[in-house]
Amino acid sequence: MEGEGEGAAIGIDLGTTYSCVAVWLSQHDRVEIITNDQGNRTTPSYVAFTDTERLIGEAAANQAPMNPINTVFDVKRLIGRRFDDVFVQNDIELWPFKVIAGTGNKPMIIVEYKGEEKQFAAEEISSMVLSKMREIAEEYLGHKVKKAVVTVPAYFNDAQRQSTKDAGLIAGLNVMRIINEPTAAAIAYDLEKNAGSAVENNVLIFDLGGGTFDISVLAIKEGKLEVKAIAGDTHLGGEDFDNRLVNHLIREFKRKHKKDISGSPRAIRRLRTSCERAKRTLSSMAQTTIGIDCLYEGVDFYSILTRARFEELNTDLFTKCLDLVENCLKDAKMDKNSIHDVVLVGGSTRIPKVQRLLQDFFNGKELCKSINPDEAVAYGAAVQAAKLSGMGNKKVKDMVIVDVTPLSLGVETRGEHMTIVIPRNTSIPTKMDENFHTGEDNQRSMDILVYQGERTRSKDNNLLGRFKFFGIPPAPKGEPVSICFEIDVNGILTVSAVHKMTGKKSEITISTDGHSLSQQEIERMLQDAEKYKSEDQQFKQKVQARNALEDYAYDMRKSINSGKIGSKLSTVDKMRIEDAIKQKNEWLDDNQLADADELLHEKKELEIICDAIISNIRLE
Repeated sequence: MEGEGEGAAIGIDLGTTYSCVAVWLSQHDRVEIITNDQGNRTTPSYVAFTDTERLIGEAAANQAPMNPINTVFDVKRLIGRRFDDVFVQNDIELWPFKVIAGTGNKPMIIVEYKGEEKQFAAEEISSMVLSKMREIAEEYLGHKVKKAVVTVPAYFNDAQRQSTKDAGLIAGLNVMRIINEPTAAAIAYDLEKNAGSAVENNVLIFDLGGGTFDISVLAIKEGKLEVKAIAGDTHLGGEDFDNRLVNHLIREFKRKHKKDISGSPRAIRRLRTSCERAKRTLSSMAQTTIGIDCLYEGVDFYSILTRARFEELNTDLFTKCLDLVENCLKDAKMDKNSIHDVVLVGGSTRIPKVQRLLQDFFNGKELCKSINPDEAVAYGAAVQAAKLSGMGNKKVKDMVIVDVTPLSLGVETRGEHMTIVIPRNTSIPTKMDENFHTGEDNQRSMDILVYQGERTRSKDNNLLGRFKFFGIPPAPKGEPVSICFEIDVNGILTVSAVHKMTGKKSEITISTDGHSLSQQEIERMLQDAEKYKSEDQQFKQKVQARNALEDYAYDMRKSINSGKIGSKLSTVDKMRIEDAIKQKNEWLDDNQLADADELLHEKKELEIICDAIISNIRLE
């Protein structure tokens, strides 16, 4: 479209089931949601391969029932994940296309394209969808597009964010910013409804899409959007509701016709398409019919599906949504009455049961439906793109966004203890450092293990990455090393270590190394943190007590062998203290499972022995 310079940047909502692209139009001072070549404002996130061509979007989705094993969808559920992730394995059971383990345990999608077997990484398939969205924008704008802001679920981890950026790069896009989907929706809300109000509003964004679920609580005032807390599940959405329907109807077909269709990709694809359509129909009607001619082995299938039955099949998933809302409010230190607006985002929020449960949870409060749930995320991304590229009006340019990190980040310290450097729900971008010390005399290097999670014991959290820091000069135990954690505006983490005396530095960027955390693991960690809170506290006390005993023994040994105390002690007294220290060290070796009380008792005994000997020399 003439008038929009080649510096124009677009906003892309890269969704699990549908994607959307938008751009800020300077001459009209507004955001435009761009329609695709079929006249639709959203585009299926589908890529298909045939004997002659590659199809993306509408064309790929339309031919899926005829070519299920070569039609790829739901790739957002694979990006940045490991093949052996339990949720990836569960999804593989439902997908008609083939997924295998590639190098480094990376999931690879297998399709037949032009008569040859091809392997594609999730980033490659995602890049194809992004390319389609870029092409839609270029056709509308009339020139090439190079810059974009791309959205991801708030609970996407470092690997998933980096993989999304890589997909953008493969698509020929400079991804200026990765922005959280609920934050993008909040931008749309602020511009469309809040209009830069001078009164602070607490807003809860309830974003239930095709494959992911996010909640964000924000305080919004005069163009400043401050995220207070986030929660969610990157494996909960409309696809899961569809899966429940598909499994229900597979059982019904088997019961009625004594045939199992679960091994037929084509039959399952046709059934899934009908289930998706039925789900949408049930949002406006109490009942619908599913009729498929020659579904399997020449047998026609006909079924009546009620809204009540659909709701019953998904009751636990709907309830989980509310549990996460409650957790998010708790993290934000707010109650239900503190929320001024509940904003619905994502196509699955059209489900009447979801709206009813959410409204009941907020004591009958009217839900905000004034922004389009399918387009709000792309709208917000386009506003952010305009801001970053120097376009947009004064309101856009003055907008300030403060996002947060979803989980705590830290390093492993002595006793397999996770020491937190950046607590969860810390505003980003951020940079924090902590001083750590060598644990042995003449230690020349330090293993730095970076973890993400809420548990006290490091191995109960997820190992994001590790590196060895060299260059520590020979010195007694306790040599200081500063470890710095830096999270950029995209939520990507860099960890560095510096020896303060020499200035020696090493760093690692946590990215797609095959070991990043899946969002289901994140959710499990949060749940485990509550469940095992008491156990964690006990373990923390145990580590502290053990470290206190070891430190006391080390310091005492150092004291008796140097300085004023050492010079006054007789050889016999030194031997008595050495023997006592030796006994305690042997006890530690033999009692690895000792609890905090036992460790404190042993430390007290050692203190009594040492104090009695040292007090005698002082009296003399």
